[in-house]
Amino acid sequence: MSRFRKKNLMEIDDLFDGPEIEMRFARKYLDSEHLGISLFRYAPGFTATDGHHHEVQEEAYVVLGGSGRIRLDDEVVELRRWDVVRVAPETVRGFEAGPDGLEVLAVGSDKPEDGDGARDPDRWPGQGD
Repeated sequence: MSRFRKKNLMEIDDLFDGPEIEMRFARKYLDSEHLGISLFRYAPGFTATDGHHHEVQEEAYVVLGGSGRIRLDDEVVELRRWDVVRVAPETVRGFEAGPDGLEVLAVGSDKPEDGDGARDPDRWPGQGD
Protein backbone atom coordinates (compact mmCIF):
# COMPACT_ATOMS: atom_id res chain seq x y z
CA MET A 1 0.00 0.00 0.00
CA SER A 2 1.24 3.47 -0.84
CA ARG A 3 1.84 6.14 1.82
CA PHE A 4 -0.98 8.26 0.37
CA ARG A 5 -3.53 8.30 -2.42
CA LYS A 6 -5.47 11.22 -3.95
CA LYS A 7 -8.70 10.98 -5.95
CA ASN A 8 -11.19 13.69 -6.91
CA LEU A 9 -14.72 12.60 -6.01
CA MET A 10 -16.11 14.17 -9.19
CA GLU A 11 -13.87 11.86 -11.26
CA ILE A 12 -15.59 8.78 -9.81
CA ASP A 13 -18.63 7.42 -11.64
CA ASP A 14 -22.06 8.20 -10.21
CA LEU A 15 -23.47 4.75 -9.42
CA PHE A 16 -27.13 5.75 -9.09
CA ASP A 17 -29.34 5.47 -12.15
CA GLY A 18 -31.64 8.48 -11.95
CA PRO A 19 -31.77 12.19 -11.14
CA GLU A 20 -32.86 11.88 -7.47
CA ILE A 21 -29.57 10.67 -6.01
CA GLU A 22 -25.89 10.93 -6.87
CA MET A 23 -23.60 8.29 -5.30
CA ARG A 24 -19.80 8.22 -5.64
CA PHE A 25 -17.80 5.62 -3.70
CA ALA A 26 -14.06 6.32 -3.28
CA ARG A 27 -12.88 3.41 -1.07
CA LYS A 28 -11.28 1.36 -3.86
CA TYR A 29 -9.59 4.43 -5.39
CA LEU A 30 -7.95 5.38 -2.09
CA ASP A 31 -6.22 2.02 -1.56
CA SER A 32 -7.28 2.20 2.08
CA GLU A 33 -7.30 -0.68 4.53
CA HIS A 34 -9.59 1.06 7.00
CA LEU A 35 -11.55 3.96 5.47
CA GLY A 36 -14.29 4.40 2.94
CA ILE A 37 -15.35 7.83 1.70
CA SER A 38 -18.55 8.32 -0.29
CA LEU A 39 -20.43 11.34 -1.61
CA PHE A 40 -24.22 11.39 -1.69
CA ARG A 41 -26.31 14.18 -3.22
CA TYR A 42 -30.08 14.07 -2.82
CA ALA A 43 -32.45 16.16 -4.96
CA PRO A 44 -34.66 18.75 -3.22
CA GLY A 45 -37.55 17.05 -1.40
CA PHE A 46 -36.19 13.52 -1.96
CA THR A 47 -37.14 10.95 0.70
CA ALA A 48 -35.48 7.55 0.88
CA THR A 49 -38.19 4.96 1.46
CA ASP A 50 -35.53 2.29 2.03
CA GLY A 51 -32.84 2.43 4.67
CA HIS A 52 -29.75 0.36 5.31
CA HIS A 53 -27.65 -0.93 8.16
CA HIS A 54 -24.37 -2.79 8.57
CA GLU A 55 -23.14 -5.81 10.49
CA VAL A 56 -19.79 -4.36 11.61
CA GLN A 57 -19.10 -1.10 9.76
CA GLU A 58 -19.56 2.11 11.73
CA GLU A 59 -20.25 5.24 9.66
CA ALA A 60 -20.21 9.00 10.10
CA TYR A 61 -22.00 11.47 7.85
CA VAL A 62 -20.95 15.10 7.31
CA VAL A 63 -23.51 17.48 5.81
CA LEU A 64 -21.66 19.52 3.17
CA GLY A 65 -24.62 21.42 1.78
CA GLY A 66 -28.36 21.85 1.94
CA SER A 67 -30.44 20.48 4.77
CA GLY A 68 -32.73 17.60 5.55
CA ARG A 69 -33.34 14.82 8.01
CA ILE A 70 -31.94 11.41 8.79
CA ARG A 71 -34.06 8.62 10.20
CA LEU A 72 -32.12 6.48 12.67
CA ASP A 73 -34.25 3.43 13.51
CA ASP A 74 -37.45 5.18 14.67
CA GLU A 75 -35.92 8.57 15.51
CA VAL A 76 -35.82 11.46 13.02
CA VAL A 77 -32.97 13.98 13.37
CA GLU A 78 -32.82 17.37 11.62
CA LEU A 79 -29.68 18.05 9.57
CA ARG A 80 -28.02 21.28 8.50
CA ARG A 81 -24.70 22.20 6.92
CA TRP A 82 -21.63 21.02 8.88
CA ASP A 83 -23.56 18.62 11.11
CA VAL A 84 -21.77 15.34 11.76
CA VAL A 85 -23.72 12.21 12.70
CA ARG A 86 -22.02 8.98 13.81
CA VAL A 87 -24.13 5.86 13.29
CA ALA A 88 -23.58 2.45 14.90
CA PRO A 89 -23.53 -0.46 12.44
CA GLU A 90 -26.87 -2.01 13.46
CA THR A 91 -28.80 1.28 13.31
CA VAL A 92 -31.04 1.53 10.25
CA ARG A 93 -30.63 4.86 8.48
CA GLY A 94 -32.24 6.75 5.60
CA PHE A 95 -32.16 10.37 4.41
CA GLU A 96 -34.68 13.00 3.45
CA ALA A 97 -33.53 16.14 1.60
CA GLY A 98 -34.82 19.63 2.38
CA PRO A 99 -35.96 22.24 -0.17
CA ASP A 100 -32.39 22.92 -1.37
CA GLY A 101 -31.36 19.26 -1.51
CA LEU A 102 -28.87 17.50 0.73
CA GLU A 103 -25.18 16.81 0.13
CA VAL A 104 -23.52 14.32 2.49
CA LEU A 105 -20.02 12.92 2.80
CA ALA A 106 -20.07 9.44 4.34
CA VAL A 107 -17.02 8.04 6.11
CA GLY A 108 -16.99 4.32 6.79
CA SER A 109 -14.70 2.17 8.87
CA ASP A 110 -13.40 -1.33 8.18
CA LYS A 111 -15.80 -3.67 6.46
CA PRO A 112 -15.69 -7.30 5.39
CA GLU A 113 -14.23 -7.91 1.92
CA ASP A 114 -17.63 -8.57 0.35
CA GLY A 115 -19.31 -5.72 2.23
CA ASP A 116 -21.74 -5.88 5.11
CA GLY A 117 -24.53 -3.49 4.17
CA ALA A 118 -28.13 -4.66 4.13
CA ARG A 119 -31.18 -2.83 2.75
CA ASP A 120 -34.17 -2.24 4.97
CA PRO A 121 -37.25 -1.56 2.80
CA ASP A 122 -40.08 0.76 3.80
CA ARG A 123 -38.15 2.52 6.55
CA TRP A 124 -39.66 5.96 5.97
CA PRO A 125 -43.34 5.23 5.39
CA GLY A 126 -45.59 8.11 4.45
CA GLN A 127 -42.70 9.99 2.77
CA GLY A 128 -41.98 13.09 4.77
CA ASP A 129 -43.85 12.30 8.00
